[in-house]
Amino acid sequence: MLTDVYQRRFVYLRLSLLPICNFRCIYCLPNGNPKETLHKNHLSLSEIRRLISAFSGLGIKKIRLTGGEPTLRSDLIDITQEISSHPKIDTLALTTNGYRLSEIIKDLKESGLNSLNVSVDSLDPNHFHSITGQNLLSKVLGGIKKSQEVGIQKIKINTVILKGINDNEISSLITWAEYSQLELRFIELMSTEDTKAFFQKRHRDLGFIELFLAERGYHPIPRENQAGPADMWQHPSHLTKIGLIRPYRTGFCDSCNRLRVTSEGALQLCLFGSGVLSLRSYLQEDGQEKQIQEAVLSALTTKTKSHFLHEANHGITRNLASIGG
Repeated sequence: MLTDVYQRRFVYLRLSLLPICNFRCIYCLPNGNPKETLHKNHLSLSEIRRLISAFSGLGIKKIRLTGGEPTLRSDLIDITQEISSHPKIDTLALTTNGYRLSEIIKDLKESGLNSLNVSVDSLDPNHFHSITGQNLLSKVLGGIKKSQEVGIQKIKINTVILKGINDNEISSLITWAEYSQLELRFIELMSTEDTKAFFQKRHRDLGFIELFLAERGYHPIPRENQAGPADMWQHPSHLTKIGLIRPYRTGFCDSCNRLRVTSEGALQLCLFGSGVLSLRSYLQEDGQEKQIQEAVLSALTTKTKSHFLHEANHGITRNLASIGG
């Protein structure tokens, strides 16, 4: 089983399908994709199959497909079919900006997708446009509605809080989530190598949302077994859950349960880690599952107790699109 020296158990793998995105979010890719990322050699379907087989043999039960923007992959349906057919994987999730959901969510559901995270950083069309660089709010919201209609049971909305831009929309976002019966995650802005100045200007600690939730009648709820790092809140009269992801909070990394693999097949132990281990040489033919597992287990012994964001150390993460956050 995947357990590190701090007795954290890892059951969740985030797999980046490509490091590019068609949105230009001001906290991630304000200038679009760096030229060197546009022609990367991404993992093929057969390489992904071998990767998932090896990780599931180590106890991974949940796979999240990320990007960049994973729906830019033309073979996304084939990938979801391949992963969902594996008997040891019980959750197949997708994180997306939502712009293609209306067109492909039915096929994704039929191919085995059962969990969805969609980024919605504002419900104001003008703010949404200024944050994402795209005037596509209505299309994203339509895709979320279509996802509910086709039967995706677990849908989370991700909202990155930006001081002076969308931090006055907390109430409207919660009201929308309650009405739509969606789970909502407020994410504290994180600094990366490309966004240091932006972080200094727009970062806001999410403690103010805790106060707002308490005033609105929400209560913190106990962390579920093997849950991630979000602090969860719920109202006794609503099904909606509100999560706060606060990476600068003391103890944030204590419940870490996830590993990451880049679109080129490199294991990254931490979103803000300082190095990667390429697994790609083991993915070229069948029969190397044991070698992959041994490499992963060896690397896991070096996983640090926490990130070093408090020291302005972002590791090798240049922007969040490079590995999907």
